[in-house]
Amino acid sequence: MSDALDDGPFFHGTKADLRVGDLLTAGFHSNYRPEIVMNHVYFTAVVDGAGLAAELAAGEGTPRVYEVEPTGAFEDDPNVTDRKFPGNPTRSYRSTSPVRVVRVVEDWPRLTPEALQTWRDRLAVLRQDERGEIIN
Repeated sequence: MSDALDDGPFFHGTKADLRVGDLLTAGFHSNYRPEIVMNHVYFTAVVDGAGLAAELAAGEGTPRVYEVEPTGAFEDDPNVTDRKFPGNPTRSYRSTSPVRVVRVVEDWPRLTPEALQTWRDRLAVLRQDERGEIIN
């Protein structure tokens, strides 16, 4: 049951320009693998993690972090917890139900240009490993 997972607050990072009350829903293309349509909405209880997601999100928009609240059940994000960080120390979650934007987070930690490039390079290597080619 999701109530036992984490009490939040929860955050979502993106380049989308959202408003308080907006709902984030599944069914859109991934920010990191645009050929995939997402079956879940992803969020975290770690504002730095949402900031990283915002910085790495696809598109040319401004990176933004929002505090969100799940509208339904949620679970540990198995893409992170099963493969990289057992026990979910990143406090990463996903839900098939929408999450509601409750506020814009103005003071989230930003990455240096060097740190951001390091993360982009890591994503490129992951894409290369999965497909056998580099995709930027």
